[in-house]
Order: sequence, then C-alpha cells, then structure tokens
Amino acid sequence: MSSSQWIGRYRVERRLGTGAFGVVWLAHDDRLQAPVAIKVMAENWAYRLDIRERFLSEARLLRRAASDGLVQVFDIGEHSEDRPYFVMEYADRGTLEDRLTAGPLPVAEALRLTAAATRGAAALHRAGAVHRDIKPSNVLVATAPDGGERVLVADLGLAKSLAQASGLTLTVGSAGYAAPEQLDQSDGIDARADVYSLGALLYHLLTGVVPGPPGKILPPDRLRPGLPPEIRRAVLRALESDRERRWPTAAAFALELERLAGQAGSEAGRRRRRIGPARLVAALTALAVVALGTVAAVRWQADPAPPAVERVSDATGRIHVDVPTAWAGQLAGSGWTPEALGLPDHHAAGLTVAGDVARWPDLGSGVSGVFVGLGADRGLVDRVGTIGHRACRYEGSRTYTDASWRGRVRTWSSCGTAGRSLEEIGLTPVRDGAPQAYVQIRRGTGGDDPTDRILHSLRVSG
Repeated sequence: MSSSQWIGRYRVERRLGTGAFGVVWLAHDDRLQAPVAIKVMAENWAYRLDIRERFLSEARLLRRAASDGLVQVFDIGEHSEDRPYFVMEYADRGTLEDRLTAGPLPVAEALRLTAAATRGAAALHRAGAVHRDIKPSNVLVATAPDGGERVLVADLGLAKSLAQASGLTLTVGSAGYAAPEQLDQSDGIDARADVYSLGALLYHLLTGVVPGPPGKILPPDRLRPGLPPEIRRAVLRALESDRERRWPTAAAFALELERLAGQAGSEAGRRRRRIGPARLVAALTALAVVALGTVAAVRWQADPAPPAVERVSDATGRIHVDVPTAWAGQLAGSGWTPEALGLPDHHAAGLTVAGDVARWPDLGSGVSGVFVGLGADRGLVDRVGTIGHRACRYEGSRTYTDASWRGRVRTWSSCGTAGRSLEEIGLTPVRDGAPQAYVQIRRGTGGDDPTDRILHSLRVSG
C-alpha cells in the first residue's frame, strides 16, 4: 500500500508498524482534521475466518473496555481487498520501547509510566480479558489534552477471555515478559499473568535489561545500585514464579507503584534542593544508555571527594579502564553492536562512560567520555581505521604502543563544538588470542591530554 492510497475515508500517510496479524498505518481523517492509526488485517490471514474473528474481537474489546489507559477505537470497516480494519487514536509520542533506546528511565518516571500501563491492564481485566503480551512496544504514549502524557496499552491481538483462559490454549507471549504459566498452561492463566508482564516492563525501564527466565532473575538493584529496597521488593513480587505470591491484581500493583512514584519524585526534589548547580550533574541518578545501539547497566557517581581517575568495568567484567573522574558520571556497560561498523558480530562486550551517556551518540553534544568495544573479528582495527567524520576537521594520526597494545590514534577537532577533540583508536593486543579493541575518546582541547593514560590502563580479560 502506497502513501497515496486511502483506507475508507482515511488518507494513508505512512506505515507505523507490523504485527503478527496486521499492519498499522498512520492516516489522516480529513473530516475531523486529525491523525489516526489504522490497523489493517494482513493479506495472508484474510482467508482464515478464525484469525479474522480474532482481529475484529480486538477492536470490540478495546471499545468495550473504554478506558483512558487503553487505545480508543473510533471506527471499523472493510478494505477494498476484503480485509477488515479498525481506526484508533494515534499515539504521537511513540512507545516505551522507543524511550528505552536512550537507556533506563529515571526511577520516578519508570514507576509513573508502569503504573499508568497497569491501570490500563486493570481496565482490560475488568472487561473480562487478559492481554498476554504486555511489553514496551505494546505500551504507547500520546499527548493529553492538557499537554501532558497519556499511557495506552495497545495490541490486544493475543488477548483472551478470562472465562476461556482457564483451560489449555496456545502458548503465547514474549521472552522475558511471559509469565511461567504462559509456557506451561496445565493450570490455565488469569490476570496475574499480566501482572508478571508488567513487573517485567518495570524491570526493563529501571535497568535497561529484559529480565532473565522466571526464577533466575537478577535483582534490579544489582543492575541499578542504589535502587530503594521498596521498589526492589515491588518488582520482584510481580515477577514471582508462583502466581499466588504475586500482587493479587493489576489494580493492587498500580496502587503500590503510584505510592512509590510519589516518594521517588519527592526524594528527587529534595536532592535538587540540597545540592548546588556545580554538583547537580554528578549527583543525579545515572541512566544506562546506547553504546552504538546496545543498552547497558548502570552506576552512580556522587563521591564528595573523588579521586583524579576512576576505574570502570563493563557488565561482563572483561573490560577495565581508568577514566578521569570528571567524565565518570554515568556508565553504560552491557555491550555494543559491531554490525554498526559492517562486521558480522551481533553483540560484543563494550562500555561507554561519560558525564551524560544519553547525549553520547551526538558528536556535537560537547560530552567528554570514553567508549571501548571488543571485537572477535580480526578486521575490527582495519574498520576503525576507515571511520571518518564529515562534520569534523581531521588533525592527523600517531602510533601508540605499550606492553599490552599497539595501534593508531586518529584525531579530529571542532565536531560541531569549538574547542573539542575526538580520537578514534583501533588497538591490536600484544598477547596472541586476545580480542582487538575499538576505543573512542572525546574531550575538551584544553588542559592535560589523558589519552595515553587511558589506553595504558585498558585491560581485557578472557
């Protein structure tokens, strides 16, 4: 379907996404002069009457539940290709999955968003259904009439009547979010399966990491040190393998999350009043963010008397490097994607440490810090040697050698911000069998140059 086509009276603008049974399009209602989202049944399922009925039941269920926490349905019809469609409100602020691309959220925000999604799930339960697939991509955010945000649970394609969910049914759900009873349905499922998924959603928003298998979940405060014990307990209670030990209802879980969100917001306000502007950035809760596309773990830096340098490590414990303490406000340490350089590895050990890692992808942000990524492919150093930056001025290169590494330091300046420098370094280990390393260092051009000290401190184990 091209952007010039129409679905009923709605003018199609672009594709928003694709699901198991349908495609969602952004369209425009010329009569109401408003954007809408239209879900059209996928062509390959149109002949299946059972799937067709499931598709239409999603629209009916959303309409019946009629909650501010669920996507609203405005219209229903049939496309010229004999495929049903339904028209929904357009969530102009994306999904919670979109927000996670910048790393874990501030605690109060993660609690607030999850509480709102939990209220939406509770409305669905009151309407007699269980969602069975709550995850960040299925929780949308729209602008509210007052300019605030509305959190909307969407994509009820796998929702099932609670009256029918007590018996054996098709195993559904997404890895990390599906309750254990969704995998072994000998006892059926109920609304507490969604409570588990909502706990997994909160875990992901707080840590930047999808929870592990049921019963083998790392406590969230291990990935986000300093997380209040009450929040830890609330999350882990929702993620109990035994559903009898979980929050009994989504409404009960939402009530606790709202209470905790209020406390977290008040505490953040007290911290802001207690510290001066010069210490504000260092004392703020740090977020784990993208290191060339991969979300990472978290730590905090608020030492009132910090040393000149600080040793940091990635989540695997393989990478260790010393960085100036002034750069060590936030750490993202769960890896990177060598595919970004055209290499075959999908994921490898890596870390980013900077004063504001959420702004690290922007070369013009003025953020100082260090990125270190390992690569199993022996072509990593060669690929690093081909990286260029059109917005920067190339200043030349030099050789670096010590007892552990040899490589070339290539330097750029004025990358969107005057008085800044950027260095791309590909390192080959002196020890045979060790991985190559890609290092990027960004800093102001004034003062002492810490590059050689940083490279000399770099250690890789395993």
